[in-house]
Amino acid sequence: MKRRKFIKNTLGAAGFLSLSNLPKNMFASVNKKHANDVILLGNTGLKVSRVAMGTGSSGWQGNSNQTRKLGIKGLASLLNYAYDRGVFFWDSADQYGSHEHLKEALKTLPREKIVILSKTHASTEDEMKSDLDRFRTEIGTDYIDIVLLHTMRDPDWNIKKAGGMDILSKAKSDGIIKAHGVSCHKIEALRTAANSDWVDVDMVRFNPAGVHMDDKPEVVAEVIKDMKSKGKGIIGMKVFGAGDLISRYDECLAYHVNSDLIDSSTVGFESKSEFEELLIKMPEVSI
Repeated sequence: MKRRKFIKNTLGAAGFLSLSNLPKNMFASVNKKHANDVILLGNTGLKVSRVAMGTGSSGWQGNSNQTRKLGIKGLASLLNYAYDRGVFFWDSADQYGSHEHLKEALKTLPREKIVILSKTHASTEDEMKSDLDRFRTEIGTDYIDIVLLHTMRDPDWNIKKAGGMDILSKAKSDGIIKAHGVSCHKIEALRTAANSDWVDVDMVRFNPAGVHMDDKPEVVAEVIKDMKSKGKGIIGMKVFGAGDLISRYDECLAYHVNSDLIDSSTVGFESKSEFEELLIKMPEVSI
């Protein structure tokens, strides 16, 4: 008897059993997940890889671990290396200073096959217009797939950022960007994002220990569920608690991989070996 038919018959004969009561290895080959799986990001229409190439580990004041340690050529080479292995979603930000690195990587890749995300601290209309023009010049592209308001903490960010949000809405209708949203660093800001029709995509801190998160994992999960029900795309960050949970690597990766709440997870790789390790580990922790 074929394996899937066996499972179906088993469940039919023992309907009182939940999936959690059955041996995980029964489903392993069916549910294997990989970094290069192509995922539909909420209702945006954008298809992204399950893993995004983060460029902002310890990112602030226009630099990050990736830009400091690897330089323009080194980070571009890593982005190209990942693309060749099916990971085509790039997570950048003005705060990380990684736009020029993306530009270098794009010199040898087809722009239309890459999904680029960036983030801005702009608030007013003029600030946002300036950022959109500068970002596109720095990256070397006519459009940016996703632009997020970076590091929202205030519950009323949607009021304080209204001018910039209007410009992003117009940029979306003009084809300059394809989706807009926020990255959040406080639970109140996250709840505002969940209740905002303007938010297409949310980048949320999520790991099993609640390290560098907006609240306890179970609290954040409930807000994400609300977002998902409204069709928002969810990108998970702080997968390994900004490095504080690296000793719990498998557990943290499994938390993202096996969650129905996260569409794509951004990871700040600093070497090809780190990238290769995740390629191997991700299907291993799938259940």
